[in-house]
Amino acid sequence: MKKYAGVLLRLLIIFLALLGSFLVYISVNDFDPPARIKLDVMGPGEDVLADSREFTFLSWNIGYAGLGKEMDFFYDGGVQVRPEQDQFNTYWTGICSILTKLDTIDFILLQEVDMRSKRSYFTDQKDSISSIFNEHYESFAVNYDVKVVPVPLLDPLGKVKAGIMSLSKYKPVLAERIAYPNIASWPKKLFLLDRCFIAMKIPLGENDLLVLNTHNSFYVKEPELRQKELDIIREYMLNEFRKGNYVVAGGDWNQNPPELPDLNFESEDHFQRIMKIDTEFLPEDWKYACDKRYPSNRNLDEKYIKGKTPTTIIDYFILSPNVKDFQVRTIPMEFKYSDHQPVILTIEIK
Repeated sequence: MKKYAGVLLRLLIIFLALLGSFLVYISVNDFDPPARIKLDVMGPGEDVLADSREFTFLSWNIGYAGLGKEMDFFYDGGVQVRPEQDQFNTYWTGICSILTKLDTIDFILLQEVDMRSKRSYFTDQKDSISSIFNEHYESFAVNYDVKVVPVPLLDPLGKVKAGIMSLSKYKPVLAERIAYPNIASWPKKLFLLDRCFIAMKIPLGENDLLVLNTHNSFYVKEPELRQKELDIIREYMLNEFRKGNYVVAGGDWNQNPPELPDLNFESEDHFQRIMKIDTEFLPEDWKYACDKRYPSNRNLDEKYIKGKTPTTIIDYFILSPNVKDFQVRTIPMEFKYSDHQPVILTIEIK
């Protein structure tokens, strides 16, 4: 018995040593960006002044082409980690095809864009999207950079590098990455996203148009942590509006807009309701632009089944009061290529 106990003790010491070494490695390489980073603006090289008073926007969480119709996901109660290579290729080809058809839109706001991650077969999605929108200016903010995500143990997610991407027909005078606070403590935070939003500033004569692209937290139970993120973007939007600027904030909010009624989607029989933004989050003259006819997001605990899989709206735009008018529509795709559906907005400013 002493012999076996000694062997077990040595094995335990080896395991703890390996675990400790792994945590040290991940900690040393932890992505920990400052609160604000001025982003590079890549583009065609010519200034294009925004003399228009009507603009179009697209917001879409493409789910790194790994969460299409046939997928469930282990983080959400499913079992799969990533699609098979052929299935991923189908999702990615479909996403690129749709984006190519939408390349005339003024502002493109994308979330979950991978840069050579294991989960997306090391495809440089950022580079491919840049090629599609080669007449747009672009800025990219990393929000997920982990050398090894070790779960699930038998088939780990592995290396992940991803972010949010904003593209504009008009050259921004400024593009910034503005950080949200960490939602977890060490060591859990080492393997989670470092959330943020991108703010692009487009000159419009005496005033500016602020285009915000956000991807807020989901895997967190404490509502006060989500509220901290909202407080940061709220203060930014209000400050810019006080300066006389126009504000359009779009993305994956991971919360329903306020006062969202019980929905009866034209394309769905079921819906879910998760945490909602409070009705007092912004002054009442601010607008929430969402298409209540169609869902923008689905559950990932099983593959998508129309009329059965719970769906909801968490992808939409928030508009400052000086936006005169707007139209918004969700493109119903039955979640063929992503667990989110694209949302298109048209605005007219005063």
